[in-house]
Amino acid sequence: MSEVAAARRPAGPGLAPRPPFRADQVGSLLRPPELKIARADHAAGRLDAAGLRAIEDRLIADAIQKQKAAGLCAVTDGEFRRGHWGWDFLAGLDGVELVEPKQKIQFAGTVVPNMPAVTGKIAWNHPVFIDDFRFVASQAGHAVAKQTIPSPPLLHFRAGRPGIDAVAYPELDAFYADLGAAYRGAVAAFADAGCTYLQLDEVDFAHMCDPKQLETIRARGEATDGLLQTYAALINASLRDRPADMTVSMHLCRGNFRSSWASSGGYEPVADVLFNAVDVDAWFLEYDSDRAGGFEPLRFVPKGEKIVVLGLVTSKSGELESKDAIRRRIDEATKYIALDQLALSPQCGFASTEDGNKLTEDQQWAKLRLCVELAQEIWGPA
Repeated sequence: MSEVAAARRPAGPGLAPRPPFRADQVGSLLRPPELKIARADHAAGRLDAAGLRAIEDRLIADAIQKQKAAGLCAVTDGEFRRGHWGWDFLAGLDGVELVEPKQKIQFAGTVVPNMPAVTGKIAWNHPVFIDDFRFVASQAGHAVAKQTIPSPPLLHFRAGRPGIDAVAYPELDAFYADLGAAYRGAVAAFADAGCTYLQLDEVDFAHMCDPKQLETIRARGEATDGLLQTYAALINASLRDRPADMTVSMHLCRGNFRSSWASSGGYEPVADVLFNAVDVDAWFLEYDSDRAGGFEPLRFVPKGEKIVVLGLVTSKSGELESKDAIRRRIDEATKYIALDQLALSPQCGFASTEDGNKLTEDQQWAKLRLCVELAQEIWGPA
């Protein structure tokens, strides 16, 4: 193991002081009603940017205190300043705009209207989310401020070649090169702001476990052979200059919009590339339903160095899981990976868009407390 890899490796049985923690979270939280009203007022011109920012700051500070009170060691802004988990960041890059696509995203019958398209040369020239992270860090206290951004392959996967301007990028190699460089700029900016815990929210690897999603890619005239390797290379290029003290996790998701989803399928088709070719320190894996398949693909995780955070608590409904049932699932997972390489979290955020999932804030906090309590019972105090 290299010195850099050793520096990134989580320490000790409690995984402290480095993330990911035995009880962790994906990132997004249900938006308080006051925030939804403020964002609507701002969109309608009834509230200026400064007024909206002040309300966001107050509600984010309150959410951080609630996360700490729940016992979480990593805190986020709940993505309260975003309308969408991924679009806001991508639209902040030079050369990317939100458009109404011909091929819309379907979530159990619900259509998502917009997606990012590449309309010019991609570059990192604006501090997207950097001030937002600094605010979280200022409120985190002894907790670790966690920053989430969409994984770079998303910009290709959703629309493919038709969504990338042919004048700016007659060849996709240049597109991937510029996108990787833009992400390196973002990673460096977060590092300069003090970020030591960065998460890439990655849906493409998970969607490519679903034959229907692969057929959608082929239907638009693209080859799927080698696409996983292309995406792995893009992610690695994006992260290659990150400092040794920055932990990078990857969250895999099959869709999370108003408690619905977009794809199904176990991790087997992508496991070898995901766990052995992608240079991240941890994976947050959705395991709250049989749509994610079994734990067998965890046999591909390198022994000793990497962490898998099992998403065994669902964010899609309010019913609280049984501790005994979760313990049994963790026991099942240990047939393929050591307990010391595991942690626990909800399978996804609670509000990947500002609409939020179909549960209450009280149910949300109960689920996060459940993760903390059970992690302490299994692995000991963080």
